[in-house]
Amino acid sequence: MTTRVTVWNDYVSPYAFVAKAWAYQLEADYALELDWRPYTLDIASFQGSVEARDPHHWRRVKYAYMDARRFANKQGLTLMGPKKIYYARPVNSGMLYAQKHNVFRAYNDLAFDRFWRRELDPESVEAVEALLVRCGAPRGFAAFLAGEGGAEHDRLRAEAEASGIFGVPSFVFDNELFWGGDRLFLLRERLDEKGVPRR
Repeated sequence: MTTRVTVWNDYVSPYAFVAKAWAYQLEADYALELDWRPYTLDIASFQGSVEARDPHHWRRVKYAYMDARRFANKQGLTLMGPKKIYYARPVNSGMLYAQKHNVFRAYNDLAFDRFWRRELDPESVEAVEALLVRCGAPRGFAAFLAGEGGAEHDRLRAEAEASGIFGVPSFVFDNELFWGGDRLFLLRERLDEKGVPRR
């Protein structure tokens, strides 16, 4: 039986962005498969709307981006802070369409890269469709999002929250949650303890 680790992801999370390479490395190091799923964050619900943020909130936000930028710099990645709070349901649903058409890895890389260079509007259905086509998927994303894809996105988000997911990146192995790329060393320890073979 194949060992699976679920990865909950949101393309507008700086911490998910910098953890992407670490997730790929985990899959390269162990005999397991990563099951990538979208978890669209409602950022305003836990960090406050821009208008409602007090100086304390702004210090937290600024530190979060400084910290993520440190990790990005170590990987040679460009991480430019977004100019607004996005609700990224379209770009995250694009992950499901990319998986359906076997272009996930290309989409995953490009969606992250383009958003953090401020070259992709994650709320634009047209922009996401263009990105998917560039990665090799057929046209049809808008209909997918309006139908089965949007419904699947919403179902997965509800499933995530029911199982205890609250942020990204989150990794789940054997019903145990590991939140954040900096917790991957704990996940690696657990994989070793459970006897998951290394490649």
